[in-house]
This record gives sequence, structure tokens and C-alpha cells, in this order.
Amino acid sequence: MGTHNHSLLIVDDSRMSRMMLNRLIADLRPDWRITEAASGAEALEMIERDPPTLVSLDVNMPGMSGLETAGRIRLHNPDIRVVICTANIQDYVRQAAEKAGVHFVSKPITPESVARMVAFFEE
Repeated sequence: MGTHNHSLLIVDDSRMSRMMLNRLIADLRPDWRITEAASGAEALEMIERDPPTLVSLDVNMPGMSGLETAGRIRLHNPDIRVVICTANIQDYVRQAAEKAGVHFVSKPITPESVARMVAFFEE
């Protein structure tokens, strides 16, 4: 995958986390189109209207969890690459992410963790 024509949807209930991810990714990939959603339900609505090529998901969100959101995205849009980005690094979360066919990047959000996320998106 090249770096062109990517669109990334950042899903996190923390506005600060979304801002940090958006800024760090925009620094690395200024040509990516980046949008944001504050919940799984909002993300699914946005994906239905205009599917991105990439999605970054927090796990712990009010309402639908990131893992449930990932499962629904994979069901209807299997071509979208999904990364779970969370501070919640217990084994069961990692296993659930693998079972859902998504990649896993641990918080805190740093230039290094974002670089790993971008590398996965471009594999």
C-alpha cells in the first residue's frame, strides 16, 4: 500500500486522544485525509456514508466498545484496515483484537506508537 489516497477515521471518546493522534499522523502523512468520531455508533454511521481506508479505534468507550465496533466494521467492510489503540493491554483484549482480525497498538500515544500504527496501515 502506498501513502496516497488514504483516509483515516480516528475513533476515541477522548477529545485529547483524537487531537494527539490527528496531529502526530498528520505530521507523518500530511496527504492523508483524517476524520474523527467520538463513539462506535458515530463511527459506523460515518463509515456507512463514506468508508475510510483506515480506522483507529479506542477500546473503552461509552456505548459500543472498540472491539465490538471493530467486529462490525470487519463484517461489512473487510477491506478497511483497523487498528485498536488503547491503554487497556490485558491479554484478553489482545486476543479479542486478534480474533476480530485487527492490529493492536498500545497507548500512551507517542510518536513511536503512531509510527508503528502508520507502518501497519501501509504494510
